[in-house]
Amino acid sequence: MSREIRQRHRDLLKAETHLHRHGRVGDLSICLVSPSRYQTGMSSLGFQTVYRLLAGSTDIRCERAFLPDRDELAEYRRSGTPLLSLETSTPLAAFDVIAFSTSFEPDYLNIPVILTLSRIPLYAKERSNSHPLIIAGGAAFFINPEPVADFFDAICIGEGEDVVPSLVATLLSPIDNGRRGLLQAFTMIPGMYVPSFYHPRYHNGVLTGYDAEAGAPLPVTRIPVCLEQHEPSASQILTEHTEFGDMFLVEVSRGCPRGCRFCSSGFIYGAFRQQPFDNIVALIDRGLTHRSKVGLVGAAVSDYAGIGRLCRYIVAKGAKVSVSSLRIDRIDSDMLDALIASGHKTISLAPEGGSQRMRDVIRKNLTEAQILAACAMLIDHDILNLKLYFIIGLPGETDGDLDEMISLIETIRAQVIERSRANKRLGEITVSVNPFIPKPFTPFQWCGMEPLPSLEHKVKLLESRLKRLSNVKLKVESLRESYLQALLSRGDRRLSPLLVEMAEGATLKKAAKACGINTESYVQRTIAADELLPWSIIGTADQNMLRCEYERALVGVEH
Repeated sequence: MSREIRQRHRDLLKAETHLHRHGRVGDLSICLVSPSRYQTGMSSLGFQTVYRLLAGSTDIRCERAFLPDRDELAEYRRSGTPLLSLETSTPLAAFDVIAFSTSFEPDYLNIPVILTLSRIPLYAKERSNSHPLIIAGGAAFFINPEPVADFFDAICIGEGEDVVPSLVATLLSPIDNGRRGLLQAFTMIPGMYVPSFYHPRYHNGVLTGYDAEAGAPLPVTRIPVCLEQHEPSASQILTEHTEFGDMFLVEVSRGCPRGCRFCSSGFIYGAFRQQPFDNIVALIDRGLTHRSKVGLVGAAVSDYAGIGRLCRYIVAKGAKVSVSSLRIDRIDSDMLDALIASGHKTISLAPEGGSQRMRDVIRKNLTEAQILAACAMLIDHDILNLKLYFIIGLPGETDGDLDEMISLIETIRAQVIERSRANKRLGEITVSVNPFIPKPFTPFQWCGMEPLPSLEHKVKLLESRLKRLSNVKLKVESLRESYLQALLSRGDRRLSPLLVEMAEGATLKKAAKACGINTESYVQRTIAADELLPWSIIGTADQNMLRCEYERALVGVEH
């Protein structure tokens, strides 16, 4: 066994502060795995919440494992050491259950890497009763689990607070018929998906349906949890070796009430739910004994009913507060004062659509006047560094829409410069541009992604027009990585061999050629209204409602 790997594990463990009791004494062993590296994986509240639910049970010995960083990965391969758990350096193949927690589709690429390092057969059908049970959960699987479905024995589609206790109870129950009997028992749990019990049908290369075995529900449905009945998701393990190592993180809400047509957050989580104020405050009080900064987490933080009051409470405790990007029409003055008191020099806003037409098409419900008013409010509070998020390649977008985006940026810049002259400090505007990626369970799930050459043209247009603005910086998300994300978002089970090829080092282009896969048919094709969607095996949204929203959007595109 490699000394370097064990020493790194010891160093990470020494730097951790655990806020909850953990058992690690039970007979059932589970390794909770993040397909991200430690720095990112331990920053995920989803990962930490599931760890609390598992490790808090005296019936379970729960440990963790992460995608090795580059140097560590090289050491694993050089030494021939199988992937080891963090706590006791136990090979993953020795656990009863390996549970993946996956938040983002690009992490799908790392799943076969981890299984290979663990010396576990990649495909569920190739495993025997002697192998660990391989299960998964996380936000990525709420969207579309199909590209990696063949790798897993079971997938949790439901939210962890409800599914994990039921899953654990089933794992601890005496069940006949070995592995298959256990999987059959899983189908009785709302929100549990057993891919091997569902057999896709294709005709002329198009998915036409699923045949479900007896007892397997179709579609697999889940019920959003009642947050008031559960402790809010919050940091369970604090360590400086993570992206948000200086913060205590706490979830204030789940889902989003807005329903923007491009974003899955407003559709996959069910109704927008808010944590009770008193429950959040109780956790914050505990977290502030270890950290002096609180990060408020949620897809719609500024829509939380008590956001101003909560921010005031944190600052009154002598602590700092941090939030993700603010909703332009929900900038609370108390929240803004708290952010300034916490030392924030930059505030992020997300107009998303560059023109009014595009904002109407995506149902952003924002006018240019509201955007400028929000920027003016920030500037008046001496916040001169702004980060603006925009999406290019939205359905029906033209160069004229980009012209309006540039004009809007120029107007905001003029506001910043005017204030900068008064206080003799020049602010900076960062324009963050991401290509539109069609996401399942949104009204735009039927749309194709704009071809890369067209997106490259738009990026060059923005670069040429914005480079002359001295205090404006343009950042563009990698178009090729966005293409891959779109592929994984819209893919089906036929992509699993492609992921295996890429895990072995092949580029997307080479992997697609080796597997005979036309990636453009997944990424760029507009899907017909009567065509079965790969993710329809999950029943988390009203498809008729989504289609109606799509049709309404097309009216704006065509006019």
